[in-house]
Amino acid sequence: MKDEAMKYIKVIIGSFLFSLGIYLFITPSGLNSGGVVGIAQILNLVLKPLNPNPDTFDLTGVMNLLLNIPLYVLALKSISKSFCIRTLISIVIQMVTLSLLPLRTIPLMPDMLSNCILGALMSGVGVGLCLQSSSCAGGIDILGVYFSKTKPNFSVGRLSIILNFLVFGVFGYLVSLQSALYSIIFVAIMYFVADKVHYQNINMSAMIFTKNQNLKTIIMKNTGRGVTCWQGQGVYTGENEDILVVALNKYEIRRLERTIKDADPQAFMILSEGQKITGGFEKRL
Repeated sequence: MKDEAMKYIKVIIGSFLFSLGIYLFITPSGLNSGGVVGIAQILNLVLKPLNPNPDTFDLTGVMNLLLNIPLYVLALKSISKSFCIRTLISIVIQMVTLSLLPLRTIPLMPDMLSNCILGALMSGVGVGLCLQSSSCAGGIDILGVYFSKTKPNFSVGRLSIILNFLVFGVFGYLVSLQSALYSIIFVAIMYFVADKVHYQNINMSAMIFTKNQNLKTIIMKNTGRGVTCWQGQGVYTGENEDILVVALNKYEIRRLERTIKDADPQAFMILSEGQKITGGFEKRL
């Protein structure tokens, strides 16, 4: 129950940080945030003549909500209910922040690059927290989670590059090439930060040495991860022991450590981070 509550806290904080980074730094600077929100910003520009109050009301949040509806329906069909609920919370928070807060026309920092970097840092942490909460901030992230479940070999990164190439191409044509280039810098920094915060995205391997023959089944039960086991022998003691290998993500390490500590406090564990894992490895949020 405590872990579940923390997930909702993280998605709320993360969603506000993501959208505030855009609201405070990117929109007032006349930049584009890329992805689905970037498409919503372009629609806001195109539909400005139809907006009865263009100087006080920004359509970006509303457009973002509408664009996310088909993606959300896709998520409902194949991803867990709790994921969908938290993702919906994130999308609504973005709508409130980007459309219902008073429209800002003056950025917080005096120069474009500072706004670009600070906005990317804030939004990147926000996206990372949303992903940490076993949900996402909508848009391309929904497709990323969907395809990681249904088509593990599908290149979400390539899809994101193609989409953002089109978004920034249109934005550069409508606004300016300079604004498009600064927008690319924003997106690059934002996703770099998000990837560092979203440590479920970091693969780990654990090698465990134990004399408890039941530990391998306990680990499988508590983590849902496969375990490879072979027999070893301590050179100094001459005693036989099990050598276990488990592949998992960084977020699951705490659960593994608690499991080992409860079952065999004397077990010895070696952790390796950032390894490339292929085959039947399930990516999880």
